[in-house]
Amino acid sequence: MRLRLLAVGQRLPAWINDGFSEYARRLPHECRLTLQEIQPAKRNSGRTADRLKAEEGERILKALGNDEALIALDVGGKSPTTEKLADWLGDWLMEGRDVSFTVGGADGLSPEVLARADRRWSLSPLTLPHGLVRVILAEQLYRAWSIRSGHPYHRA
Repeated sequence: MRLRLLAVGQRLPAWINDGFSEYARRLPHECRLTLQEIQPAKRNSGRTADRLKAEEGERILKALGNDEALIALDVGGKSPTTEKLADWLGDWLMEGRDVSFTVGGADGLSPEVLARADRRWSLSPLTLPHGLVRVILAEQLYRAWSIRSGHPYHRA
């Protein structure tokens, strides 16, 4: 199984890349996490937020494989406990299906991406910087794996 983060945005600060890489490298080979950056839509006058989301959404959907599960990181999604996330990870491992997570651009995810999503996951009701979401996602996946494997990282 392959885990992948499809994130709209490029050229983020080094500390974000370092944080994501730190947790991604801790995950074992059977649930390796990679990052694929999606080019944001060009923002200029006359382009609406809906048009920008649609353009970015097309890029996200084009990057997906046909049989890949899609988890949309969206404030309107479910907010599982860490233990429930560990259960989700276990289910994904049992299915053997590749899983992609997606973070939209500044205006969020398009309705088409949300419709394609197998699950919508809210990390928090707070608005988080999209770069920070990359680090939180990687850390929470590592924490979920540590629970499943009995690793002492997670101490609830």
